[in-house]
Amino acid sequence: MRQKELRIALVCYGGVSLAIYMHGVTRELWQLARASRDFHTRASPRGGVDAVYRALLETIEEEKGLRLRVLPDIMSGASAGGINTVFLAQAIHSGQSLEPLTDLWLEIADVDELVDPAARIKWRFSKFWAQPLATWLLSRPGSNLAGEVAAETQAEVERKVSHLIRGRWFEPPFSGLGFSRLLERAFSAMAANPIDAPLLPPGHPLDLYVTATDFHGHLEMLRLHSPSVVEDTEHRMPITFRARTPARGGLDLANPLELVFAARATASFPGAFPPLRIEEIDRLSNLTERTWPERESFLNRIMPVHVARQTLDNVSLIDGSVLVNKPFAGAIAALQGRPAQREVDRRFVYVDPRPERIGDRTAEKSEPVGFFSAIFGSLSTLPREQPIRDNLEQLEEQSQEAERLSRMVAALRPEVDAAVEKLFGRTLFLDRPTPARLKNWRQKAQQAAAERAGYAFHAYAQAKFTGIVGRLARLTLQSAPKLGLDDPAPIESVLRQELMRRGLDTLSAPSGGASADAIAFFREHDIGFRIRRLRLLARRLARDWEADPDIPDDALETGRDAVYEILALYFEKEGLSALGDAFEPLAEEVMRDPGTLLDLIEARRLLPALDERAEEMLATALENMPKNLRRRMLLTYLGFPFYDVATLPLLRNEGLTEFDPVKVDRISPEDARSIREGGTQATLRGIEFYNFGAFFSRAYRENDYLWGRLHGAERMIDLVCSTLGTPFAVETCRSFKREAFHAILDEEQEAGRCGQRLLDTLRAEIVERLP
Repeated sequence: MRQKELRIALVCYGGVSLAIYMHGVTRELWQLARASRDFHTRASPRGGVDAVYRALLETIEEEKGLRLRVLPDIMSGASAGGINTVFLAQAIHSGQSLEPLTDLWLEIADVDELVDPAARIKWRFSKFWAQPLATWLLSRPGSNLAGEVAAETQAEVERKVSHLIRGRWFEPPFSGLGFSRLLERAFSAMAANPIDAPLLPPGHPLDLYVTATDFHGHLEMLRLHSPSVVEDTEHRMPITFRARTPARGGLDLANPLELVFAARATASFPGAFPPLRIEEIDRLSNLTERTWPERESFLNRIMPVHVARQTLDNVSLIDGSVLVNKPFAGAIAALQGRPAQREVDRRFVYVDPRPERIGDRTAEKSEPVGFFSAIFGSLSTLPREQPIRDNLEQLEEQSQEAERLSRMVAALRPEVDAAVEKLFGRTLFLDRPTPARLKNWRQKAQQAAAERAGYAFHAYAQAKFTGIVGRLARLTLQSAPKLGLDDPAPIESVLRQELMRRGLDTLSAPSGGASADAIAFFREHDIGFRIRRLRLLARRLARDWEADPDIPDDALETGRDAVYEILALYFEKEGLSALGDAFEPLAEEVMRDPGTLLDLIEARRLLPALDERAEEMLATALENMPKNLRRRMLLTYLGFPFYDVATLPLLRNEGLTEFDPVKVDRISPEDARSIREGGTQATLRGIEFYNFGAFFSRAYRENDYLWGRLHGAERMIDLVCSTLGTPFAVETCRSFKREAFHAILDEEQEAGRCGQRLLDTLRAEIVERLP
């Protein structure tokens, strides 16, 4: 059975109360991933829309011979979208349910709950002279409440808008601490419900990235030609989390107070909420009796400059969408260092509830831009609507580079196989591959590849050397924010000087190949080479040999397991955790004493000893393989130095990690028209009052949440169907969508969350459009 992973990097935009629509979408991604996990673990079937998603995966297996797993492993968001990515990442990592979050969105995301007690009107005639402003907001074009909702909802919206307009002026109407408490309640509610296993395989990395804006900012140094150094102010403050998926459920992605911090910071909409200050989370810790032992390390990680300069008390964080409303960059960066155990279909999926936001102002374009329109557009609207072309071009370039690498390796394969067979003779493949033999064969192959490369070897050795020194410099900078450096270049310079003092001023030997000092350096520090070699083995096991009928599937699966078990040994040595507590003080002294730092890294990693353990594991795996698979494994393992010499100098980042093109998909009301035409304007109510609409009405929230689920289900099925080599018939996908739509409405009817009138209307439309 061919196996494949549909890996999803989710990017959620800002949108104020459209967060409720995005929650509906992210809930469907969560339920699809849960159904996929259950399908692969043979768990008991669930009902509702989970059953539809599982039936879809089962049908793909039966009819297409493909066992597909859906893995949402990168979450990136800003503002309202950031809140949803934080909760989704927690649910994926911990196995907790998003169900309690739905109830909280519908019940508590309301102006009556969000308004600061000090901002409420004191008596019914407060600022009564401001009532005409509220009336205008309700009666302006596009706000015809009577034609869209029931009379009782119209009265509710009118009352809440009036109270908000007549409440506190010139200060944010909504409570910052109250918002943080609501977020904390949501995490507590998720933890209090039954917990399943995590939705990703054990050990798989999960990345969360949300944007925030440091209002005051901090000074950073920029290096120029003239003058050599200038100061500039940096206001971007991304908040990131990376964790390996645990084997059991119930473990938080991070301390919930840190997740509250991230969600509250990214959604501090200017004017509506006060900026987030660290003291607010400290107060929340006291109010909820949640401990925060990781406080110092968390703050040191996300705002190291403020920690180093002792300016934490001055930090005020506002909405991340002010500067970065479409956080593709964080998701793209998270692609580095991701293992691939089988064929991967990598998707970047972005959720944009209002893609037509420019189109709805076409009538105004013939008129001159007014005074206030220019001011507010420059400060708010334009930055949020900046196109994503640059991000998509970056993804396209990365995809093309992955395709080039695959073609290069495929083209080199016959020559490399012939070179290995000539070097060792065909009797090599008859010998029992003991650890000692593997070591000797590996060293002989590496030396031969270096010698045969001729002049090209120097470029290869420099690419390796530069990559290693750069990685060590970045690790050092990450561990030593007190150095006050804005980039690792000065650290890289002192490390190079130290290594040249140790004899690495040249890397090539006079007779060809690497010098003795270079060989010793690469053996102690070149962890990237080991990982690239094992990834090539894993990729060939997962893709190139899977279709060969002469190789049993169980042998391929056993080989993959062995390779990734070995990879895990090296992954553990990559980061700071492997270097111990002694690394940080030495990192802070690196500019004065780089040699001691290098010695510590060598002593902590002990890569030559790790190589011996890895080759024992590989020899055991090879011994139990069929002869035809063992031969291919040895050709690839011993031939890797030849591939690496040819490809590494031509690639960035010392080779790619996921060797597959990245495809981009959008989820919006404009892309999901199976039930109703008209896109955002015809479906969503949260777009009222400059996207604050759903905060004024429970009916609005129910409407947008349901449409989020329905649109999310439609696009999830589109994503799954599009990953097939030979697609289903159109009617097959339509039938799964129809079943999913009805299952969602049945779930909501049973839960009693949404009004019967809304459910009946949607059900009738589904029957009419998808009979």
